[in-house]
Order: sequence, then C-alpha cells, then structure tokens
Amino acid sequence: MARTEDPSTAPSIRWGILGAGNIAGAFADAVNAHTRAQLVAVGSRNRDRCERFATAHGVPTTHIGYRDLVEDRQVDAVYVATPHSEHLEHALLAIAAGKHVLVEKAFTRNAAEAEQVFAAAKAAGVFVMEAMWTRFLPHVAALHQVIDAGEIGEIINLTADHGQYFPFNATSRLFDPQLAGGALLDLGVYPVSFAHDFLGVPDSVHATGTLTETGVDGQASIVLSYGERTQATLSTTLWAKTPTTAAISGTEGFIHVAGNFYGPSSFRVQRRDGRVWTFEQPGKKGLQYEAAEVARRIAAGDTQSPLMTWDHTVEVMRTLDAVRAQVGVVYPGE
Repeated sequence: MARTEDPSTAPSIRWGILGAGNIAGAFADAVNAHTRAQLVAVGSRNRDRCERFATAHGVPTTHIGYRDLVEDRQVDAVYVATPHSEHLEHALLAIAAGKHVLVEKAFTRNAAEAEQVFAAAKAAGVFVMEAMWTRFLPHVAALHQVIDAGEIGEIINLTADHGQYFPFNATSRLFDPQLAGGALLDLGVYPVSFAHDFLGVPDSVHATGTLTETGVDGQASIVLSYGERTQATLSTTLWAKTPTTAAISGTEGFIHVAGNFYGPSSFRVQRRDGRVWTFEQPGKKGLQYEAAEVARRIAAGDTQSPLMTWDHTVEVMRTLDAVRAQVGVVYPGE
C-alpha cells in the first residue's frame, strides 16, 4: 500500500473538533477541502469562539464545553486541539465516550501521561494517534524510499531546527508553565520526532537551553547519539525565526530538506559520485494526510497507525522528558 495515498480516497468519517483555536481551524480547512470526511460538531468553553469557528468552517453543531461534544452521537472521531496541559484530560474524556481520537502534538506533557492515554485506548478498543502530520506527507515518504534504497549509505548525521519568533506574553500558552508552554513541546517536538522517524530511539540525550522569565524553555539545543558514530543535532527557539530546514548525511551522500521541513516541502539529494536530483512535493497544505490516515485505520478496525504508533509517541515523549530535565523545566503538577 502506498504510504501517501490521495486523501480524497479515504473513507468518510464524522469529526468532532475539541478546541476552536488556530490549529483546529487549519485542520478543519484541510478536512473540508481535501477529504470526504464531515465536520459535524465543534466544542469550546467560549461560546463566541465556538460559534465563530462553526460559521467559518461550516460545522453544523456547536457545544459549549467538551463533555457534550465527546458524547455527541454524530461524532465518530474527536480531534483534540487544546493546549498541551489539557491533552491528557481531553483525550481520556473522548476515549471514555467510546470515540476514536487524534491528539495534537506534543501528545501530552510527558511520557507517563501518554502511557495513561494509550492504556485507556487499549482497554476501550478505540483508535488513538498523535497528530504528527509530518510523518504522513509525500516528501517524507519519498525520503524513506531514498534512504531505504541506500542512496546516501549509512546515516551519520541528521540535523533539524524549528524556531519561530514570539513576543513575550506571560499569559500566552507558549510562555505559561500552567499550559505546558515552551519551545520544546510546541516547536522542538518536530525535529525530535523527525530524528526518531529515521533513526529510532537514541542511546543518549544531551541538551542545553535557556529559560524564559516564566520558567519555560525559550531555547534548547539537543544532541542525540545512536550507536558508535551516528548523531542528530537539533535546535528549537521561541526567540527567532530559523530556517526550519533539515539535512540527513550518510556515507554515500546527503539530503537537504527545504524549509519548512516539517510541512509539505522539497528535498535535494547529492551523492558522493556526483549524481544530484530533487523531489518536489505537490501542494502546500498537508493536514489532510493525517486526517485520511485516521479514517483509513478506523475503517480497517485498527487502534493505531504503523507510521505513528503508540510506542513511537511514548519514545518521542521520553526524549522530550530527558531534554526538559536537563534544561530545567518542570510543569506545575508533574
């Protein structure tokens, strides 16, 4: 089966959107434009925001609060798009209602919370997946094909960065420790998950970083080591827009992935023997690929995706936990 089938060929399912922020809007637009799925309900604690979201994205039913949303009989799957601090509670709420769940990344605050969610999903027999959309994009499928074919030989180094500039605001979710803010869970999860996708679980994690005035990570630099000579060098920051590129270098050549590497992108392969070629991904939007994966897996009776398994998510969360411990970030209640 092709890794990135046309999202418009996926079965139709009925989505409930839990949370009405920007990422939820982007997901809703992708589902509406590129899949056969239906957006049947949205839930928010803020009535005005909920109604504006419903109007903007053609969602027929609004719920003020989340319990009514997850218990809505129209809904097959719930997309959790609230702050990281709320993912555990909201995922468990949807699972308890017997719904399949797609949870925005980072999946939870830490690995222990992720394990709670998956234990509940296993007991309930429902599908759950982290919304790491990068893994389902055509250019990432092509990267795997190039590497699996041995075109760059043994991977020696992988680099990736994700930085965005955000003016300081102590009450925003990015800077508020109560909302599990910081660069790592919001931005750094992309390069860490990208390294995991191609290299797996690291043998060691080394990190350094700087905290914001509110005590969350404003910036972090990470080195992951694998075996005798392979490393991933990753960085993330809230204080500057970085190139958001990635590179995978091997014994026979290297691949440069254009920014933003984590979204629909192109890449260039350059081998030691002088051969060079490029891959251009069609289209500029990509959230429809993860939505289609959910629909296909649910239709097949699966509880997880082989491209973003429960173990994958927990392994990435453990790496993020190790980075936070070394940088010195602890969230309230952990």
